[in-house]
Amino acid sequence: MLLKGLFKMGIRIHELNHVALHVRDLERSIDFYENVIGLPRLPRPAFNFPGAWFAFGKQELHLIYDETLEPAARGHHHFALLIDDTYEAKAYLESKGVTEFKGPSPRPDGPIQLFFRDPDGYLIEMYTAVPE
Repeated sequence: MLLKGLFKMGIRIHELNHVALHVRDLERSIDFYENVIGLPRLPRPAFNFPGAWFAFGKQELHLIYDETLEPAARGHHHFALLIDDTYEAKAYLESKGVTEFKGPSPRPDGPIQLFFRDPDGYLIEMYTAVPE
């Protein structure tokens, strides 16, 4: 009942602040996001568990080390990053050793999408917007 009333009033959401991913091999994931994709590292508070933070635009990616993370299909969700050129991104990722992609291909409304996976199997989308 309380939640129903809360949503009637409305909640002002300012932004999506971060995406958090549990990873089995923290150093491998840090290398992937920092050196393959090229995300800048961010300072991280001194939590009582290992992890790493990165920036993508004004939002953040938080990696959380999880030694109990089981291998599993993780394609049922993804995050998308707006970039300048999907074709150039694919060539760059290939030069960094990424080999499996879906795309680049157009979405029905025009943006060009590219999908690939990180070391733990999380699906990442990069896309270019339709020119205005």
